[in-house]
Parts: sequence; C-alpha cells; structure tokens
Amino acid sequence: MRLFMRLVAQLVTVSMVAFAGNAAVGAVQWNVWPTLALGVATAALSLLAYAWVVRRTERREPSEVALKGAGAAFGRGAVIGIGMFAAVIAIIALSGSYRVDGWGSVSGAVALAGVTAAAAVTEELLFRGVLFRLVEERIGTWFALVLTGLLFGLAHAFNPHAGVWSTLAIAVEAGGMLGAAYAATRTLWVPIGLHFAWNFAEGGIFGTGVSGQSAPDGLLHGVLSGPTAVSGGDFGPEASLYALAAGLVATGVFLWVARRRGRLVPLRGRAAGMAATASLAR
Repeated sequence: MRLFMRLVAQLVTVSMVAFAGNAAVGAVQWNVWPTLALGVATAALSLLAYAWVVRRTERREPSEVALKGAGAAFGRGAVIGIGMFAAVIAIIALSGSYRVDGWGSVSGAVALAGVTAAAAVTEELLFRGVLFRLVEERIGTWFALVLTGLLFGLAHAFNPHAGVWSTLAIAVEAGGMLGAAYAATRTLWVPIGLHFAWNFAEGGIFGTGVSGQSAPDGLLHGVLSGPTAVSGGDFGPEASLYALAAGLVATGVFLWVARRRGRLVPLRGRAAGMAATASLAR
C-alpha cells in the first residue's frame, strides 16, 4: 500500500505540471520563441516537481536527477540517440523509402527543440522515473521492463496514424530501450538525452513524422515513401522494422551493461526490493 501511495503521489504531481506545460506549449501553435521557452520551462518545472515529490514521499535525495554529472550523462544519451536515428534513416534511404526534397525550416527546428524537450523530460520522469523505478522495487527489472514498455506503447496508441503495429513497436524499441538505459546507468539523464536526441533528429533534423504527430519541417524537408514496414508510413520511422531492430539491439546492450554492473533487480519481497533499488540509485 505504501508503494502504491508513493506511485500515485509522484504520478499525480509530475502529471499535473506536465499537462499544464504541454497545454501551454500547444496553445502558442508553433510560434517559435514562445514554443521553445515554454518547452524548456515545462521540462525544468517537471524536473523540480519530480525532485520535490520524491523527497517528500521517499525521504531521500533523488540522485537519478542529480545535477552533478547531468550534462555528461545527457550528452552520452544524446550521442546514442542521434547516432541510432541517423543509422536507421540512412538504411531507410538506401532502401529507397526516404529522400530529402530540399531545405526545411530553421525556425521549425527551433520550435521542435522546445516541444521535444518538454516531451522527452516529462515522459522519462513519468515512465522511467516513477513507473519503472517503483514497479521494479516489487517485481524486478525484467517484469518492470515488460509492463512499463507496454504502458509506454499504449500511451502512444491514440496518436494520429497509430495502429497495433506502431503501438507494439513503440513499446519495444522505445519503452524497453529507455527502461534498459535507466537500468544500466541508474540516472534519468541518459534516457532523457537519448529520447530527446532521437525525437529531435527524427523531426528537427531529418524532417520526418514523430510518433504520428504533425509538426513544421525541421532543417530538412524529408519525404517517406514505399512499404510501411520499411518507412514506417504515416506514423513515421518509429514504425519501421529498422527502427525496431535498432531498438532491440540497444536494449540488449543496455541490459548486458546492467547485468555486468550488477544493476538488475530480481523479483523479490517489497523490503528487499526497496533496499536494492535505493542502493543502486546511490
């Protein structure tokens, strides 16, 4: 019951800030500088809300969002994210299903950076910082990965152009991979950096759809065509088999690292699980 109450308190607190911030971002309708400012503000306020509610409900410092080492950890995640997406889009292009039809919009890329910052931070706080971390205490890393990955996929099931396949793809390649990234590093900055860089490369650089959402062009005006299994169709490259394969490989690598570092939490009793995850966070 105590675990459930912590989970509810943390979800409600972060969700309220995230909802208000994302509503404000949407209200300015891609107006460049307000979108950037509100997106960054939403990310910052969500982090502050998460840190505050963790201190209140767990009586500890939230080391998973500590500022010390945050830049380096975010940077590592960002390098992985942009490298992965660049590899995926290059393979799609070589398959004849992606082309660049000229330059896009610098202002569109700037606005997308704000939207992406808000989405990446709030989703990582909710799904990895709250759900995965607390569920892992009770049912261990493996079951927590499966459960929160499915929930992450379902959270994208009502996006435009979403379907059963895109929902499963997001669950595996994003939900599983980002949870594994947290398990391997025990900091939220790596999955935040990975999530931000992947999404920004997808929309802000290469000009493709991000999880089915419509947005201004990024730096390039990209066009997807051909079989949905290759290009991802109207949902975007995340529904491509190549993105799924890349996510599976990255998930496997992160879990291997987590195992090597002794950071996988087994299925165990509540008290033992709390002690294990608290020790790993330190």
